[in-house]
Amino acid sequence: MTLRPRAQWGTFPSAPTSYGRSVLGLPLEVWRPTGRCELLLFAAIHGEEPETTWALSRALRQLPERPEHAAVVLAANPDGLIRGTRANANGVDLNRNFPTATWREGTVTSRATIGEPSDVLLGTGTAPGSEPETQALLALIAELRPDAVIALHAPLACIDDANGSALGHRLAERTGMPLVADVGYATPGSFGSWGQEHGVPVITYEFPVIATEDTMALHVPVFVELLTGTLP
Repeated sequence: MTLRPRAQWGTFPSAPTSYGRSVLGLPLEVWRPTGRCELLLFAAIHGEEPETTWALSRALRQLPERPEHAAVVLAANPDGLIRGTRANANGVDLNRNFPTATWREGTVTSRATIGEPSDVLLGTGTAPGSEPETQALLALIAELRPDAVIALHAPLACIDDANGSALGHRLAERTGMPLVADVGYATPGSFGSWGQEHGVPVITYEFPVIATEDTMALHVPVFVELLTGTLP
């Protein structure tokens, strides 16, 4: 596939469709593939990780049309993204709201910055899968039936793949980030846990803590390769 010239990267060559609505009523947008969905990439399920949206957007805007075999969600939590919060507008950490055997009602904590204690309180929802963003993402996956899903996160600098898949190994080699089976702490109700329980291969692609333009230079080409099916 011939990529668009740099002068055209300021706009999208194709339009997304809606797969649901956020708590605040914002459209949840997806660029569906033109053919069978082999891969779904989604960013910003944590709204305070905007670099995931920026990088995936920049990659998508280099393509002359929608990907043939990849679906793209630039913001799984648009309310959190525009407000700069990890949680959605209900104060729920969406990555602790998935209907898994490990989901638990109550609160979880997160760090304000990576070097500080994990003491910021967020909810897990009133029930497993209680949030509209969670429900819509699960419905989208049921519709698309992707062979694998890549969830973009920050800032742990690793490729988290509990299945140790060939794709996980290729991403680790391509990015130079370590391949790990877990992030080293419990993640009850997470999307990765849901994938394990439902036979959906999930890779969590964790950006490192580096300058934004360094992130773009290092990781946007990887996403272009994923979207065009040319990852070495």
